[in-house]
Amino acid sequence: MRTYQELFRTPEFTPLFLIATAQVAAQTVGGLALSTLVYDATGSPLLSAVAMFGPSLAQVVGATLLLSAADRLPPRAALSAVSLFFALGTGALAVPGLPLWAVFAILCAEGLVASVGGGVRYGLLHQILPKGGFLLGRSVLNMSTGTMQICGFAVGGLLLSALSPRGVLLVGAALYLTAAAAARLGIGARPPRAVGRPSPAETWRTNVLLWSARPRRTVYLALWVPNGLIVGCESLFVPYTPAHAGALLASAACGMLVGDTLAGRFLPPRWRERAGAVLRLLLAAPYLIFALHPGLPLAAGVVALASVGYAASLVLQERLMSLTPDELSGHALGLHSSGMLAWQGLGAVLAGTVAQHTSPATAMTALAVASVTVTLLLAPGLRPVPAPVHPAVT
Repeated sequence: MRTYQELFRTPEFTPLFLIATAQVAAQTVGGLALSTLVYDATGSPLLSAVAMFGPSLAQVVGATLLLSAADRLPPRAALSAVSLFFALGTGALAVPGLPLWAVFAILCAEGLVASVGGGVRYGLLHQILPKGGFLLGRSVLNMSTGTMQICGFAVGGLLLSALSPRGVLLVGAALYLTAAAAARLGIGARPPRAVGRPSPAETWRTNVLLWSARPRRTVYLALWVPNGLIVGCESLFVPYTPAHAGALLASAACGMLVGDTLAGRFLPPRWRERAGAVLRLLLAAPYLIFALHPGLPLAAGVVALASVGYAASLVLQERLMSLTPDELSGHALGLHSSGMLAWQGLGAVLAGTVAQHTSPATAMTALAVASVTVTLLLAPGLRPVPAPVHPAVT
């Protein structure tokens, strides 16, 4: 599978694309509205930030307790239920006079559910696409996510000027209902990918199984650590250039879209291993220029170039699927997503700590050096393997 036309002709991909797009749009406009609402009520930048990113942080807990459900629930029912839950939760957040503790309780619940929803969605993607089509399909979903985030923040800002934050939250709830309808009407009925009852114990058992094989463990570390350190660099754009941070963030988004397009559509399978190694280094190496405190034009170009390297995650996810039994694909991809979010948060904390004692440019350079170092240390374990490693599932 090499073309977008082939991809969208695949049964169930278009509805899955619509589900993902509607959910990201809802999350973006809803998060912006809730952050504004919380800041207006408390005047706290910290609480405002947690209101926007709280569900993502809670996914880490979901990955340790609930992720076994990703492969043990019927995909159509699970995707519909997740979207309906978010619609109800987002609608509840719009209730006037809702106590702050209730707001964060809802956000935590949404994060726990989202950890399962991501595994179900990406496991289904692996299931519905033919062999060799996962990278192209995943790249298109990544491109949709980036585009919806850029457009969602822009449209969300316009909606906030025309409606109240609670009105924008209701728009987000309507988008989640759209995703639920797309799941119910567009996804076919199919059984779970794995048998057994989901439970925290089963989640831990499968996490240990996935982590036990060294080839998979190396892929997970390569997906999580270098990426998280570079997101830490991005978290310093505001202190680096407060007046032009938006331009740097836009440059990062554009570079990521270019990388996803090139890797998903134009990268032949025979070049993926070598290209993946180059992309992993490209993700961090350009940030070394921040040691020279570059001005805006050069900084924007450097950030855009480096962000093309995010496409390395597509190659690594394809490799992860080749090393994972099909019945655990949803769990494996959900673990990747939750671990990635955790390391991005750690990267931001680390970057802020270093910048607090030095400068934003120095911190970005230090994290870039660390990212390159980790990439080089993991490189031997990412060389081509003769055959997939599928440990027995007991």
